[in-house]
Amino acid sequence: MNSATYVDLHRHVSLDIEAEIEAALLRLAPASGTSAAKSAVSRLLRHQKLRHPLSVLPMMVHAIETGDPGPAVPLSAVHVLWWTSACYLDDLADGHGTTASGGLGQNEALLASVLSGTVLPIQIIRSLPVPAAVQGALTAEIATGWVVGTEGQLSDIDADADRATRKTVITAYRGKSGGPFSMITTMAAALSGASDERVELWREFGYIFGILWQIFNDQEDILSGRNEDLLNGTVTYLLTCVLDDAPTPQAREDILGWCDAARHSEEARAELTRLLLAPDVLDRYTADLDAFRAEAHRLLTALGGDERHLPIMRHLVDHAAQMLLQPALAAPVAASA
Repeated sequence: MNSATYVDLHRHVSLDIEAEIEAALLRLAPASGTSAAKSAVSRLLRHQKLRHPLSVLPMMVHAIETGDPGPAVPLSAVHVLWWTSACYLDDLADGHGTTASGGLGQNEALLASVLSGTVLPIQIIRSLPVPAAVQGALTAEIATGWVVGTEGQLSDIDADADRATRKTVITAYRGKSGGPFSMITTMAAALSGASDERVELWREFGYIFGILWQIFNDQEDILSGRNEDLLNGTVTYLLTCVLDDAPTPQAREDILGWCDAARHSEEARAELTRLLLAPDVLDRYTADLDAFRAEAHRLLTALGGDERHLPIMRHLVDHAAQMLLQPALAAPVAASA
């Protein structure tokens, strides 16, 4: 498969992934073909659409290892189902998941997310024509992904801006985003028959990629104008850059005050955004982002693999590691307040 980008690859295989998901949904239906569970999960999938086609990530890992992305299509379905569940639960924790579309209420969506994130992925793994030992290892990774991801998410929810540092935020990012990506890259490597050493390298790559993708999401949240992180009081890596570089203790207290007020005040959100987009803050942020990008590329160099598919993964790393924010945005944002 000679695709220039991960998006190109997704165009080639999206129907295969959809077919795999549909086959998984059919396992929820009895012989009659009607099932409230199948209907609820289907509606949740339509409601909780993923914005980026990262479902091809396990296929890219498998292709780098073997030259063939095809056998990892079931893992791509697992990726979609897992993140559909995780994203809904995240919205629910933030207070945004009260109602899903298509008449799917909160209780129904919650039950559907349990099936989507746990039962269906396990059923897909059990259906794979691989030895029982491989099925066991893949199933264990799903459990590990949930534990690590949940630990990171809980750390994020409990984070206190006054006590947060760059290190504590990256630890949370490594869990809540890195854990799930590490889960799927590890599963793909194990499915490919890679050695234990290579599987562990792919595990670490997943962690680093997850950090990059979380930073990418943080930037998108600001650029989109949603400002969900400010509304939810989320402690982001960019915020710790501002706090760590505060020139005086009083300046730091002022920033913490804006953080508290930003949950309810548009003026506070505008002022905090101005601080987040200060040139010196973004310079530090860019340098740290470049360091994570370099580490991801270092791991890919150590791994090597199929030269037709390795460039696609490198492109994905560069895409995730883009510096999207610009200092010039600070002025109009502040003025709009």
